[in-house]
Order: sequence, then structure tokens, then C-alpha cells
Amino acid sequence: MDDHQLLHKLLAYEEIRQLAAKYAAALDARRLDDLVQLFVDDVEVGSFGTGHAALRASLEASLAPLGTTILSVANQVIELEGLTEAHGEVYCSAEIEQGELWLRQRILYRDEYRHTSRGWKFVKRQHLLWYSAPMGVDPRTLPPANWPAKNVGMGTLPEAFHGADDAMS
Repeated sequence: MDDHQLLHKLLAYEEIRQLAAKYAAALDARRLDDLVQLFVDDVEVGSFGTGHAALRASLEASLAPLGTTILSVANQVIELEGLTEAHGEVYCSAEIEQGELWLRQRILYRDEYRHTSRGWKFVKRQHLLWYSAPMGVDPRTLPPANWPAKNVGMGTLPEAFHGADDAMS
């Protein structure tokens, strides 16, 4: 690998790492215009449709019942796939105000990234939940959360995470 390729690779890693940090900061501040700009223009948003307007509508709906959120990202692994594609995993610890509850959550995001004319962007973020529990409650004592329908309880991780064939290597 020559110096130019190494520099390109290092810059890609850093720009992708910044996506996760910017996502957390924009979500906590409810800067939805900034948040949607972190995604590719043709982002697919399930039943909401495609594009930034659909993503914004989805975010507005999911954030409506929440008060303060504090997201902290860590443990990011990035796998580059050539010059314009990548995928990765990002751990997230969150504290979330939901009505009378103050929740703590542990989340794993499985991400896909693409380099565009505007830099690296999210193509997709898969939100996987270890747990979501009120402060002081052992999450292991809670029933399944069934996220996104219900966000309090045990998530699909760690069972789906331990020994998963599609886990990052």
C-alpha cells in the first residue's frame, strides 16, 4: 500500500467515525436537518418511503414521545470495501427520558456507509438493542422489549450477537 492509499484509508476511517459522533450530537440536540444530511440522498426508510423527507418524518415520529436523550458512542469497527463502500458496528450507551421514566439503553448499530460527492454518508443504520431499562432496574428481570414497538425490556442481543455468523471479524 503506497502513501496515497494509506492516507485515503485513514481519512475514510476518520470521516466514518465522525458520522457516528455527529449522529449522536444531532439527535440529542434535535437538529433533524443536520441528522438527515448524514445519510445518502436515497436512504430507504421502510414504510415512510425513501429520501431525506421520509427519514425526517420517521425521526420526528420516533422522537416525539422522548424528552432528553444522551447518546454516547464507542467501540466502532469499520471495514472498508474498496474506495466507496464500507460497513461497521458502533456501540452506543444512551440515557433517555420517556414520560416519567429515565431509561438506560445499550445499543449496537450495524451500519452501511457510502462515499458520495459530499463525503462519507450512512446508507443504513440497523438499531439492535441489548436492553432498555429504567434506572435502578436490572434489565435481565424485564420481558422482551420488542423494539421498535416497545422500547423497555430486553432486546435481541446478546443472544443474537454471541457467535453470530454475520458478526464483524
